[in-house]
Parts: sequence; C-alpha cells; structure tokens
Amino acid sequence: MSWFESLILGLVQGLTEFLPVSSSAHLRLTAAFSGWEDPGAAFTAITQIGTEAAVLIYFRKDIGRILSAWTRSLTNKEMRQDHDARMGWLVIVGSIPIGVLGVTLKEQIEGPFRDLRLTAAMLIGMGIVLGVADRLAARDESGGRHRVAKQRKELGDLTVKDGLIYGVCQAMALIPGVSRSGATISGGLFMGYRREAAARYSFLLAIPAVLASGLFELKDAAEGGHVSWGPTAFATVIAFVTGYAVIAWFMKFISTKSFMPFVWYRIALGVVIIVLVSLGVLSPHAAESAG
Repeated sequence: MSWFESLILGLVQGLTEFLPVSSSAHLRLTAAFSGWEDPGAAFTAITQIGTEAAVLIYFRKDIGRILSAWTRSLTNKEMRQDHDARMGWLVIVGSIPIGVLGVTLKEQIEGPFRDLRLTAAMLIGMGIVLGVADRLAARDESGGRHRVAKQRKELGDLTVKDGLIYGVCQAMALIPGVSRSGATISGGLFMGYRREAAARYSFLLAIPAVLASGLFELKDAAEGGHVSWGPTAFATVIAFVTGYAVIAWFMKFISTKSFMPFVWYRIALGVVIIVLVSLGVLSPHAAESAG
C-alpha cells in the first residue's frame, strides 16, 4: 500500500465510520474504483482504532462517568441502580452478539462477505430499513392531523432486552454495506428511541467491539507480517482527525434533520455497484492486499 492510498483510505474511514453508510463498504469500493488491492478486513479493523479514539475523546465525560459508576457498582449494590452504572452493564451486554459472531465468522468476514454484490444488496436493503425507521420516528415526533405527537424513549429507558437487540443490530455490520451506526440507529428508532439517544448509544456500544477487533487484528498482523505498518498507522491517524470532526457534525445534524439523504445515497450507490458489476466494469471479488 502506498502513502497516497493510505491517505485516501484514512479519509474515507474517518468520513464514513459514523455516518449510516458503511465505512467498510466505502473502503472496499474506494479500492475497487481506484484499481487498488482490497485493503482487507485487517486494515479496516486497525484504522477503526483511530475513529474509536475520536469517540473516546468526544464522549470522554460520558465515558468517565460510566466507567466510574460501573466500577463502584461491582462492590456497591446500591450503585447498580445508578443510570451510568446500568449503562456500563448494558454496553457489555450489547457487545456480546458481535463478539461471538465476530470470532465465529472470521473467515467469512475476511472472504465471502467482501463480495461487492453482497455489499450492494446490503447498502440498498439497510437503506430501506433506515428510511422506514426514520419515517416512523418523524411521525411520532410530529404527530399528525388526527394523532398527537408521541414521546420517544431516552437512554434512561434502556433495558437489557433493548441492549441485546442493539447488540444484534450492531453484529449485522460484520457484513460490509450494512453500517454499524446505520444498523444500531435503525434498531433504536424501531424500538422507539429518539434519534440522538439511538446515535449516542450506538457510538458507546461500538467502543468495546471495535477496539477489541482492532487489537485482535494488530496481534495477528504482528505475527503474520502482512500489513504495511507505516501507511496503516498514517491512515489510522487521518481517520482519527477526520472522524472527530464528523462526530461533532453528525450529533448536531441528527438533532434537527432526517436520515433520508443517507437513505437515498445508500440506495443510489447500491444500484450503481450492481450495474457496474453486471457490465463487468467492476469485479465482485478482489485479492486481499499482501501488505
């Protein structure tokens, strides 16, 4: 991988990780459109450490409170009713599905799941799901001619059952094209949570899974020597800086705007990929980068 490739791919990772458009799909597509080798699942996982570092800094106050309350709840039973302590436990519960499936489906994630036809189908399918969820949320928030506005749930209403459902939604993002934020936010909207609440929990829930995945890939890469360390580290730093700016923008955007622009973008991109693959312009498969 060249330094220029790492710059572009780092920018793509940072720009798309927190938007409901699938960063793994965009990394795969950027390489395909540019005629580069597929950066691979290892590169994706490692650069995600950079974007998760942005989450840690942006939500540092929330994370600090949660960690403090959760730690105290281990020895203080009364603390277990505290909202922040419960949030710590719920993040752990919600991380179980992706942890189990990530290990179980490792070979598929690094191989068949990266087929561009599957990516296109997921972009379109999850785009439609996000659109329906967004419409339901908008209807509840605005009410209607014969219907009063409905109060949607906040993070304080999160239960173990909801946390597990969020976790299953997050696990779907193991397939490029689904989008971690898109799947978890959609799940939250369907369960009746406000846009901001769904997005906030989505970001917090991603921390253990993404960091664990990135560190796991780092270990494998160090043992196998199949990663271009300099360019990969550079891409990770670029992803961190870009990702932080995107988080700040996205949290403001969703407080007043609809997700529909992302829905139409996903559907249009999926259709373009299907057409290009059908015409033979793009190959649905790509060789894994050798480093």
